[in-house]
Amino acid sequence: MDKTLKLETLDRTYQVADLLAERLSAGDTVYLKGPVGAGKTEVARRIIQSMQAAEDVAEDVPSPTFTLVQTYQAGDLEIWHADLYRLSTLDELHELGLFEAMDNALVLIEWPERMGALLPEGGLTLDIGLNHDDGRTLRLEWSDAKWDSIVKEIEQALAADD
Repeated sequence: MDKTLKLETLDRTYQVADLLAERLSAGDTVYLKGPVGAGKTEVARRIIQSMQAAEDVAEDVPSPTFTLVQTYQAGDLEIWHADLYRLSTLDELHELGLFEAMDNALVLIEWPERMGALLPEGGLTLDIGLNHDDGRTLRLEWSDAKWDSIVKEIEQALAADD
């Protein structure tokens, strides 16, 4: 399934990230796609910081471009933030422990297309596109029914604020 949302401002992008943060849990995987500069890291950072803020934690969330993976805690929830842009080989995916983390942590993956055929199904894909008017288009894609209600709640919350 898929749903496309127009996010006219950065605040609207943050609103989607905050709404997701309220609904994500251990075992969830979010794939962040889009061109360089689309805001993948910004969305991941906002999700992590929003989840940590709910636990009265404030932590710097740098891009994991060079380390490939950064991990965080939000209460009992372990959060993995991966950026696969500089992934050298698919063997590195196993070395990183990403597949194991998907079972019991929240995993946010930038550049998931770099996983090729190893990309697990069941995650929520956020495909971020830039518009000419500085806004963004967010296409949410999913196959697992568990995302149906989450996407609907986000869509309703955005509509209520219009």
